[in-house]
Amino acid sequence: MRLKLYRAATVPQAMALVRAELGSEALILNTRRWYEGVELTAALEPATPLPARGHADMLSYHAVPATMRAALAGGDFAHTLDRLLTFSTLPLANRPLLLAGPPGAGKTLTVVRLATRLTLAGQRPTIVTTDDAKAGATEQLLALTRLLHLPLTEASEPLALSRAAPRDGSPMLIDTPGIDPFDPAQSDRLRSQASAVGGAIALVLPAGLDPNESADLALSFAAAGAAFLVATRLDIARRLGGILAAAEAAHLPLAEAGIGPGAANGLVPLTAAFLAARLMQIGTPHHAP
Repeated sequence: MRLKLYRAATVPQAMALVRAELGSEALILNTRRWYEGVELTAALEPATPLPARGHADMLSYHAVPATMRAALAGGDFAHTLDRLLTFSTLPLANRPLLLAGPPGAGKTLTVVRLATRLTLAGQRPTIVTTDDAKAGATEQLLALTRLLHLPLTEASEPLALSRAAPRDGSPMLIDTPGIDPFDPAQSDRLRSQASAVGGAIALVLPAGLDPNESADLALSFAAAGAAFLVATRLDIARRLGGILAAAEAAHLPLAEAGIGPGAANGLVPLTAAFLAARLMQIGTPHHAP
């Protein structure tokens, strides 16, 4: 702590001297009369720099899988992630796309976001829901698709799904119910739905889960046919370990990142640069990389 004595004819004059030399952060510890005016004792606590976060601290904070830590320890996160993981784009233009994942992962919102993107690009995707079990699921999606002036088709069985597929090759987005991928019957149903339309399956997985749980989920969904990974809740999840573990364990290409609540701007391409920027953050995430 830096201490200094100031004397002046009046208190305002003494305070002006303090502010001029020590700044507005100075503390006034004592004031007393002096035979020519006033005497102030002021102090300034020097700013203590926060300790620098090393790469090891960041990787530990994010619960990055041990198998990736050694490679990332060098610090060039973007280059290393680009080498360790696969990044891709969703095949929206040439194949129907099924959005699958555990309950509450954000599949319906992801469908709406992708539909919004396609609509803004001048395309009219076919939107289908196969969720015939969750109360209110169809109503929720119907309300959102109405905003885009797009019809919604219900088709839970493979034959009905095949009949709903557009014949002109336009995009088709299929919202599936949340499933337990460890249940063979549920996984078989997802696989049959994808086969009925020749579609690709994208796993929608929320960030912030335990890395081991995320890896197990990704492996099971990959066994059921998932070929891409969409990470959601990156606007509220602070740690990336679960997403990294899932992508690494199942060798799923990372495609999209949910970064906010908006339909038009809540989904962005998930790239090595995006992940590298997020790995450098410790604490509350930002809504954009």
